[in-house]
Amino acid sequence: MSIAEDARWMARALALARRGLGETNPNPVVGCVLVKGGRVVGEGWHRRAGGPHAEVHALRAAGAAARGATAYVTLEPCAHEGRTPPCAPALIAAGGRRVVAALRDPNPAVNGRGLAALRRAGLEVTVGVAAGEALALNERFVIAAALTRPFVMLKAALTLDGKIATAAGESKWITSPAQRLRARALRRLHDGVAVGVGTVLADDPLLLPAPRTRRPFHRVVFDSRLRTPLRSRLVSSASDDAPLWIVTTDQAPGREALEARGVRILAAPAREGRVDLEWGLEALRAEGLWSLMVEGGSDLLGALLAARLFDQVALFRAPLLLGGGHGRPAFGGPDPDRLSDAVRLTARSPILPARSAAASPAVPSDGAYEVWYPAGVRYGRRR
Repeated sequence: MSIAEDARWMARALALARRGLGETNPNPVVGCVLVKGGRVVGEGWHRRAGGPHAEVHALRAAGAAARGATAYVTLEPCAHEGRTPPCAPALIAAGGRRVVAALRDPNPAVNGRGLAALRRAGLEVTVGVAAGEALALNERFVIAAALTRPFVMLKAALTLDGKIATAAGESKWITSPAQRLRARALRRLHDGVAVGVGTVLADDPLLLPAPRTRRPFHRVVFDSRLRTPLRSRLVSSASDDAPLWIVTTDQAPGREALEARGVRILAAPAREGRVDLEWGLEALRAEGLWSLMVEGGSDLLGALLAARLFDQVALFRAPLLLGGGHGRPAFGGPDPDRLSDAVRLTARSPILPARSAAASPAVPSDGAYEVWYPAGVRYGRRR
C-alpha cells in the first residue's frame, strides 16, 4: 500500500471510531477497517465498554476474506485478557498480512505488547499513520494513561467579567438554554461529572448527560462534612446506571445513611478540614474513572486550579457583565501575589505532534465555547 492509501483507509477507521464517542468509557474509541485488493472486506468500531472491540467486529464482518488483508486500526490491538478476548491473537488467527496502527496503546496493560505479538507472528506492522488525529480523538484516555488520577476538565459558565453568580448567589441562568444543552452533551465525553457540595445545596442538580449514555455515568460530590441531603436528586437517583460517589473526609459523620441509599463513599484523609483533592482523584481512578468533568462551584474549581490538578478548561461565556466587587468568581481559591503565579493556558493540546492541526472532540467547530489547556505541561511517565 502507498502512503496515500494508508492515510485514506486510516481516515475511514478514525471516522468509525468517532461513532463510539460517549459510549466506550472508560475505554478509548477505536475503529478498524480490513482492506484486501483495494476494497474494504470488513470494518467495525468499539461500541461500548465490555463489548467486542473494533477488530472483532471487523473480522466478523469479513469472515474468510480477512485472510491476507491489511488491518487499519486507530489504536494498537490489545494482547491481554480483559473483559473481552485480546485482539492481536484474533488478527493473527484470521491470517492477516499487515497491521497499520495509528498509535501505540499507552495503557500500561498493552504498551507495545500487541504490536510485538503481531511482529512475532510474522505480520508486517506500521505505526504512526494519522497519529495526530488519533491522539486528539482519544485525548482523555492518552493523558490519563500517563497519570495516577483521571483526566480532569474544569468547566465554568460565566459572565464576560468572570462571574458565575451574583453577590447574593443567583446563578440561574447565566448561560442560554442552547449553551446549557451543549454543556450537557459535553458531559458524554467523560466517565462522570463532579461538583462541590455547595453546588448540590444551591442547585440540587442531577448532573446527567444529554442525550443519556447507555453505559454507567458517574456523578461525584466533594463533600468534606457529608452535607449532601438524603433527599437530594443526586442521592435519590443513585443507581448502577448512574452511580453517585461522595468524596469526604475520614472524620465526617453520617456515611451509613448515605450508603444505605446506594451512595458510594470514599473517605480521604482530611487536610485542614477539607478533602485532600489529590487523594480523592487518585481514589476515583482506582475505582475505574479515567475522565472527569468538574463543573463547580467556585471553591472546587479554584482549588483544583491552584493545585494544578487539571488537564483542560472549558469556558461557556455569556454576553453579560455583572460588575461590582462581590460577585462569585468562576475560579475561587487562594489569591496569587504575582502574575508569575498565574496559570498560563494554550489552545493547543500538549500531546499533539508539532505539525498536527487535529482537534479534540471537546473543541466545538462553531466556537460555542472555549477550550484551553495548561501551558508547558509534558505528559510522560505516570505521575
